[in-house]
Amino acid sequence: MSGSNIACANTLVRGMEKEVSLLRADLDRTRQGVGLEESSPELKKLMEENTKLQHRLAILQRACANLEPSNDSASMSSSGSIIGDLQHAFDGAIRKAYPDLNVPCVIAISSMAKFGDYQCNSAMNIVQQLKQQSAAKTTPREVAEKIVRALTNHEAFIEKIEVAPSGFINIFLSKVYVEQGVMNLLKNGINPPTLKKQRVIVDFSSPNIAKEMHVGHLRSTIIGDSICRFLEFLRHDVLRINHIGDWGTQFGMLIAHLQDKFPHFQTESPPIGDLQSFYKESKVRFDSDEAFKKRAYECVVKLQNGESSYLKAWNHICDVSRREFQNIYDRLDVKLCERGESFYQSRMVAIVDELKQGGFLEEDDGRLIMWGADRKGIPLTVVKSDGGFTYDTSDMAAIKQRIVEEKADWLIYVTDAGQATHFQTIFACAKRGNILDMQKHRVDHVGFGVVLGEDGKKFKTRSGDTVKLADLLDEGLKRSMDKLLEKERHLVLTAEELRDAQESVAYGCIKYADLSHNRNNEYVFSFDKMLEDKGNTAVYLLYAYTRIRSIARNCGGDYATNIQKVIDSATMRLEHEREWKLAKALLRFADVMLLITKNLSLHYLCEFVYEICTTFSEFYDSCFCIKKNKEGKIIEIHESRVLLCEATSRVLGRCFDILGLKPVDKM
Repeated sequence: MSGSNIACANTLVRGMEKEVSLLRADLDRTRQGVGLEESSPELKKLMEENTKLQHRLAILQRACANLEPSNDSASMSSSGSIIGDLQHAFDGAIRKAYPDLNVPCVIAISSMAKFGDYQCNSAMNIVQQLKQQSAAKTTPREVAEKIVRALTNHEAFIEKIEVAPSGFINIFLSKVYVEQGVMNLLKNGINPPTLKKQRVIVDFSSPNIAKEMHVGHLRSTIIGDSICRFLEFLRHDVLRINHIGDWGTQFGMLIAHLQDKFPHFQTESPPIGDLQSFYKESKVRFDSDEAFKKRAYECVVKLQNGESSYLKAWNHICDVSRREFQNIYDRLDVKLCERGESFYQSRMVAIVDELKQGGFLEEDDGRLIMWGADRKGIPLTVVKSDGGFTYDTSDMAAIKQRIVEEKADWLIYVTDAGQATHFQTIFACAKRGNILDMQKHRVDHVGFGVVLGEDGKKFKTRSGDTVKLADLLDEGLKRSMDKLLEKERHLVLTAEELRDAQESVAYGCIKYADLSHNRNNEYVFSFDKMLEDKGNTAVYLLYAYTRIRSIARNCGGDYATNIQKVIDSATMRLEHEREWKLAKALLRFADVMLLITKNLSLHYLCEFVYEICTTFSEFYDSCFCIKKNKEGKIIEIHESRVLLCEATSRVLGRCFDILGLKPVDKM
């Protein structure tokens, strides 16, 4: 069959899939519960039409598959994911056993070892579809057995398959497959699953000039940085944007105050030590002195007109803030590209003209507003009644710039959950305005809950002020040092090693406490809980990693100085059940990466890391790696187990890097 015929068939399939999708949406809107088909003729008709379309779609998909050249040697997925490999194999078996159905292949991790390592749970869905088609009656077990009989090219990674009476297909992995998988980690590194490379822009942190970063910026900065690290590991082209507030009316009062307090600022750099106090002073004057307020507004106009002395004053103020921000970012090891609101000023004029010409703006009480296609919620205010622009305008201009100039495929905004409605509206309007094409572009608002104090209320100082981020980090350093001294680590570590351990624990515990919680929820900030060395905390994980890293060193010889030489000549053998459990857990790394790609929730990675450490602890308690005689001399080294330790440390090291944690060799 020619390439044009294949393309034509694929086009038919896509059209059919869209039709099925629309019908499903109609079904969802019509259905209010289960079993209403008989009482609702409309619903019954929709369901019958949906079943017929699915049948036709399955036939078309099968025809397209037959047109494509087959390659049995490449039948396994190249994702590096166990679930991906299993889905590839079982999806083929389902299509072969039931070619007229369109059923998703559902693979899940087994909850108990006796039910295997993984399960295929598609049989029940198939039975339901067959029932809708009035096919011959069959049971989930019979369906599952038919799928298993259709399974091919699976012996390399599946040791055994069992079918449960309820239709679950229990899958037991091959030991050779797992052993080779661990050796592959050691020989070729911890590589990401194979995905299409995309240009991704992540907008996070976003403090305001002339205001100190506070605990409210903590989550956006930590979550945003970790998402960037994750996407960079997946080999995407990532641009980290810091969309700072560096424009607006407040700069008029700041410039006017600067002129009064430091009249020689154009020739001498103004010694503004505390910009927060400087801001408060100018705000007091702005609120109480009408003459000052008038002059402040005049300063805004002159700044916006680009007068040089006002631009210089503005730059002085911005530079002071930048230095303070950068100090925080350096401490947290966060890299960002600043792109403030000022960057979009000319682009806002252009986007307003574009939206006007497209007929997307409506007049409302002197304002120009814009609705999404469904006209739900609150419209954007694109132009204020006084002719000024708003955050809505700059956000629309930013989307346009990122799509057109930066060639972005994927836009991610990391802000508090309270802005969810705003971003829903922004995305809807950008879509309606033909700026965003949802077939080409992915957009995500990564929302998060607020940080609470131990009293369950919004995190504040004792005096009720917002907690400054610099003060929070200082407190973390103090408490982590207290913890290290309590454990007498200063007696065995050098001063430099102690300082490295202090920073690793302090910043690591703050980051991990944030990332280990589901970002959609609030979480309680507690140094006492963060610094516990038991449970799912950074301290426990960092200590575990340091202990694992020491095992190869303690073996001496090539294990300590050139472990890659040992790896290149070794053969992995998994004999004990604890070895087997740990190895299988390590190979789930790619599955966790693929899961996070869908939802951008890093707590799944934290759960994985904690599982690895607890599983390692079980392994280490049951399986010796090094045997010593009474004199302490090494008499036996269990090579496979030492290499399993090395694989564990490498997987953990990669996970720590994504989470922004910095482990140390000695703690």
